[in-house]
Amino acid sequence: MGIHLIVDLLGVRPERISRVKPVKDILEKAVRESGLNTITASFHQFEPYGVSAVYLLRESHLSVHTWPEYGYVALDIFACGDDESALKAYEILIEELKPEVVEKKVLKRDLYEKVKEPITPRACPL
Repeated sequence: MGIHLIVDLLGVRPERISRVKPVKDILEKAVRESGLNTITASFHQFEPYGVSAVYLLRESHLSVHTWPEYGYVALDIFACGDDESALKAYEILIEELKPEVVEKKVLKRDLYEKVKEPITPRACPL
């Protein structure tokens, strides 16, 4: 099914993650250069600072939540199919955000290999 990266970034400079514009520029670069495909993206600016961003991708999703006052970014990338695009997006985000500390968890979403046949959905009774 794919790869799911759950990442905590610490020690990120606050000016890189306080406002939507710099966060959006970094995320757009990561999505574009990694080969991921955006369906839609949504951004929220918190006051006085902080950003949440979610990309709905053809491959699945990418989300970022920032706490500039702590230099902290919570990053989530889930991509179905080829792992390379998700890993490339991750590498670009690390290069751009320049965290002092990275804590990464990688989940392989591969339960489909354990299923012999596709499950046919049943109609719900009314």
